[in-house]
Amino acid sequence: MDSEVVVRGYYDAIDAHDYETFEGLLAPDVVHDRPDRTIEGRETLVSFMRDDRPNKATTHEIASVSENGATTVVEGRLLDSDGEELFAFEDEFSIVDGQITSIWTRTR
Repeated sequence: MDSEVVVRGYYDAIDAHDYETFEGLLAPDVVHDRPDRTIEGRETLVSFMRDDRPNKATTHEIASVSENGATTVVEGRLLDSDGEELFAFEDEFSIVDGQITSIWTRTR
């Protein structure tokens, strides 16, 4: 599966609260390094996004998706339910066989 399709599907699934699709995009041993924590494992990441995120009424506005070697880089903004920017982000994804194996998030 094309890496851009995978990463766009990742954000679409989060925004739609479609955790079954979200889970299918993640490798079992996925690691998400965020500014506030590191989340390890598919079940833990799905649980966090479904149950523990500080604000679930958000959408991701993607500005660009690019390839940087084996990494897919996404730049965008996280918007609240009123469309106001909460922060800008850059996510770096590693994808193997159509599944996300790691995500590194930086916010601005």
